[in-house]
Amino acid sequence: MTSAIAEIHFADNMDVLRNIPDESVELVYVDPPFNTQKVQVRKKLSTKRSVDGAGDRIGFKGQSYKTEIIDEKSYIDIHDDYLGFLRQRVEETYRVLASSGSFFLHLDYREIHYAKVMCDEIFGRESFINEIIWSYDYGGRSKSRWSAKHDNILWYAKDPDNFTFRYEDIDRIPYMAPGLVGPAKAVRGKTPTDSWWHTIVSPSGKEKTGYPTQKPLGIINRIIRVHSNPGDTVLDYFAGSGTTGIAAIKNGRKAILVDNNPQSLEVMCQRFDPNETKFHNWHC
Repeated sequence: MTSAIAEIHFADNMDVLRNIPDESVELVYVDPPFNTQKVQVRKKLSTKRSVDGAGDRIGFKGQSYKTEIIDEKSYIDIHDDYLGFLRQRVEETYRVLASSGSFFLHLDYREIHYAKVMCDEIFGRESFINEIIWSYDYGGRSKSRWSAKHDNILWYAKDPDNFTFRYEDIDRIPYMAPGLVGPAKAVRGKTPTDSWWHTIVSPSGKEKTGYPTQKPLGIINRIIRVHSNPGDTVLDYFAGSGTTGIAAIKNGRKAILVDNNPQSLEVMCQRFDPNETKFHNWHC
């Protein structure tokens, strides 16, 4: 690897993983495809007021607006042998992870139970530390079942007796009843539990890139700050929009990012400073 703060590879992640030295990465976070059996698409729209009243949307004071698709990003989230696909990568993850390193696997309800059994086999059940539930509240509501508004994040430590957990670097959250804990505690806030409430990336916010699976910087910041040390190397081999790398650099860590979707690399070209990034097999 070079001295660049972030190394970004346009490649099959197995090809890159096989070339990473043993026990050289302190933290691995991955947000693989969720196997939704769908093509995931995100569209960026431009909305303009219609002067002739022939728009496709009605807005403020009944005025007519026209919408136009100005960008569209997608990826195929269909796998016949999802666990076989995942197992190869998790086995390589175990190899490249430092002896005091941690692995975070981010999935949803469709595959998380099967993935945990698989990770227990690879890491050992004693290496399973937490299941984190990330809850959010945005989007449509089902009328036929309880609406799914959470993801699952499994945390494994390679050595359950020796791992990084920087307690003092945990971001604090407000008490729900601050009057019951006293002024000093109320100002400081409390540490989160294994249930994290955090909004998704706002569709109209500055953080939004338009990439279909972009995760909030706040969630990744928390994982990187607490589970790695400054100067450590963080690996994300399903890099998507590159949020793991952005969080790593922001917190003084190095990053290795891998993705084989050209749209992912296009987004990362826009997000990363070229002076601190080395791209492999890709030119911005």
